[in-house]
Amino acid sequence: MSLIGTLVNKLLSTGSITLHRPGKPPETFGKKGGKHLTVRFTDRKVAFGIVRNPRLGIGEAYMDGRVIIEDGTILDLLELIVGANRWEDKGEGRRALNASKNPLAKLLAKRNDLKRARKNVAHHYDLKDELYDLFLDDDKQYSCAYFTDPKNSLEQAQADKKAHIAAKLDLKPGQRVLDIGCGWGGMALYLHKVAGVDVLGVTLSERQLKVARQRAKAAGVSDHVKFELIDYRLLDEQFDRIVSVGMFEHVGAKHFDEFFAKLRQLLKPDGAALVHTIGKLGGVSKGPDPFTDKWIFPGYHLPSISQMTAASEGARLIVSDLEILRLHYAYTLRHWLERAIKARAEIEAMYDARFFRMWEFYLAGGIVMFENGAACNYQVQYVRDRRALPITRDYMAEAEARYRKLGDVPAKPKKLATKKPRAETTELAK
Repeated sequence: MSLIGTLVNKLLSTGSITLHRPGKPPETFGKKGGKHLTVRFTDRKVAFGIVRNPRLGIGEAYMDGRVIIEDGTILDLLELIVGANRWEDKGEGRRALNASKNPLAKLLAKRNDLKRARKNVAHHYDLKDELYDLFLDDDKQYSCAYFTDPKNSLEQAQADKKAHIAAKLDLKPGQRVLDIGCGWGGMALYLHKVAGVDVLGVTLSERQLKVARQRAKAAGVSDHVKFELIDYRLLDEQFDRIVSVGMFEHVGAKHFDEFFAKLRQLLKPDGAALVHTIGKLGGVSKGPDPFTDKWIFPGYHLPSISQMTAASEGARLIVSDLEILRLHYAYTLRHWLERAIKARAEIEAMYDARFFRMWEFYLAGGIVMFENGAACNYQVQYVRDRRALPITRDYMAEAEARYRKLGDVPAKPKKLATKKPRAETTELAK
């Protein structure tokens, strides 16, 4: 049997794939029963690339148009493979899926110094704003939403996410809040709106900074909600509260101790912080997903909860509350992927077809990782002083209900833009 056939048979405990390769008759691999897909390789080098490094090889071949799913989508293929190899069910398939022929990969963990961190952020977050407008909610929340009901709209779930996080901060009017990795400013503006706090949002993305400042000015709150282009490590003041949503996964494992030491320094003695991050189930990661690290988020690292607690303990920060969101990001990503597919023509006009396939693979890969892989979300609350917050969680439920009434009224899902965007090239698609 061929190497690619052996790999597919290891991966598929259920379901099957009929594979068409140049110069060879069609072959079916896998097990009888379950989903079946027909996949075509356009050249003979595709199989070698996938066998050599499955997670990178399949992504790059699909992005380049060299892997074609003839009776389904890339999400169908990834669901078939990862669904047969759930993280909960350790087996031969998971070992094969994570195989890499690069023995140095585990040793090449990158340091995110000030210069590299700025470059890594620009690689992803300084893409055209119009791209994100096509698949995010109107508030441009580019992180895991909170679904009190899986049937909720993306707009409702993102509004509920902001209320859920704000409630954990035990906010009081007049407090100063730091938002590390503030994105387009939605969370900072929300916290001021519902709780009357002053917020400083910091980002390394010039495009996000411009939009955030414009939003604060348009809302007439620039005196209370400010945004700066600065690395959080360069700040030298203290805050009553700190919030960080979707930023910690970009810190890098080598900088965890540095992050929590700085978090403690930036917090007032009676302060509290809430870190919302993508995380990894189980133990310490052996390395980032190679496709995501190369093409989407260079320098990222998904922390295990043991890594986070070990690093925060070293800074004498107390974990005062912990919540694990298991499926919420999968629901979020399904909304994003559906909207991106509907906007395919606009995205291809903005960039090109190769970029769209890369983006589709990125979103589809995220879905299967949260539904069956090792990914989850952590919301971890930290305090310097054990007496800093109420001793029961009742205050969270009360505040969350109040914020939902005071906060955003979710808009109806937006219609796709009809104006043809200007074509643009990007480092992501080169």
